[in-house]
Amino acid sequence: MLDKVVIANRGEIALRILRACRELDIRTVAVYSTVDRDLKHVRLADESVCIGPPPSAESYLNIPALISAAEVADAVAIHPGYGFLSENADFAEQVELSGFVFIGPRPETIRMMGDKVQAIRAMQEAGVPTVPGSGGPLGEDPETNLRLAREIGYPVIIKAAAGGGGRGMRVVHAEANLLNAISLTQAEAAAAFGNGTVYMEKYLERPRHVEFQVLADGEGNAIHLGERDCSMQRRHQKVVEEAPAPGITPEQRAEMGERCAEACRRIGYRGAGTFEFLYQDGEFYFIEMNTRVQVEHPVTEMITGVDIVKEQLRIAAGQGLSYRQEDIRIIGHAVECRINAEDARTFMPSPGTITQYHAPGGPGIRVDSHIYNGYTVPPTYDSMIGKIIAHGESREVALARMRGALAEVVIDGIRTNIDLHKDICADAAFIEGGTDIHYLEKKLGL
Repeated sequence: MLDKVVIANRGEIALRILRACRELDIRTVAVYSTVDRDLKHVRLADESVCIGPPPSAESYLNIPALISAAEVADAVAIHPGYGFLSENADFAEQVELSGFVFIGPRPETIRMMGDKVQAIRAMQEAGVPTVPGSGGPLGEDPETNLRLAREIGYPVIIKAAAGGGGRGMRVVHAEANLLNAISLTQAEAAAAFGNGTVYMEKYLERPRHVEFQVLADGEGNAIHLGERDCSMQRRHQKVVEEAPAPGITPEQRAEMGERCAEACRRIGYRGAGTFEFLYQDGEFYFIEMNTRVQVEHPVTEMITGVDIVKEQLRIAAGQGLSYRQEDIRIIGHAVECRINAEDARTFMPSPGTITQYHAPGGPGIRVDSHIYNGYTVPPTYDSMIGKIIAHGESREVALARMRGALAEVVIDGIRTNIDLHKDICADAAFIEGGTDIHYLEKKLGL
């Protein structure tokens, strides 16, 4: 097992990694910016190293500072968590060239999956269904691009090959707007990602967002842990996630899950990963692969009993997978609400000091959070301050437990989106299950 791990992140995921390391008797090194010196995981880690001032570019995105911290602490591995540098192939490469273990996929895999065009080609070769599209980057010939759009059928969506997180996309409903949309997206992509390559896909008008969790050891062994539904979104950002996805049959789960696992075997994937799909009219369409642990991994853990972060650590240590596919059983249902420090109506961030905090409890309730009484939420980073997860023997029980947890939690001193979650969990369409990715924005009038 790994002797000492640098946790190259902050907040709830850093605390989550620390706890997994403790269970495996791995010593931990917390890195932190000057504004984060009082984070819970910094206080609990075996060692801690300050890596710079509050701006991410000077701390959590500072590759030399992170590697220096690992050198100073005499660590053997670095866990990137999610966000920040977790899907940065250059970071993974620098970690390995510096003699440390990167707890995640190989750099070349991250690089391939980070380029959406390459990722789609790789999935097509592996037999994973993809959205009808251009099949590669769009060229400069207007007539070719117009013909492609006619063959795909309007509406279409122009996407940046290096995009992500809902950025670098533009929907086109009519041919008259196509060429201008391509030019605008290319310019935006070049400015935002340093790569102006774009491609075209069919725009699905009422899809759900369904994703499959995978684990692979990089040696040809891979399994899936079923699917999650992440359709409750606002501006392409997930708000509520659940597992399993309503309406997905065991046969669909087995077929698509095995296709994802086979794709992992083909590309030599290592670690935890997620295949994200749009799902409409009974069909799955691959959109991208996240080469890291997901924010919503707890719902999968709750229904399978598999500790995904501990599996990441075991795989990175060369111990392989702890499970075979036949070991995986789906038990009950789980729902996760992302709790953000923001106004529930305007979504404006609400940094400040938490004057009172009471976590919910009871059967089936899990809280992943780094906050505590007196903790000050900085304005510098993402507004998510925790996650409430509810598990039950059925979806109805899980939702009932979530409603109870949301009524019980207390976070004073700052605004949060808890009222939004109460509204969602009482919504008739959500309770029925199967709402599409546009439902929440329509409900909110956005």
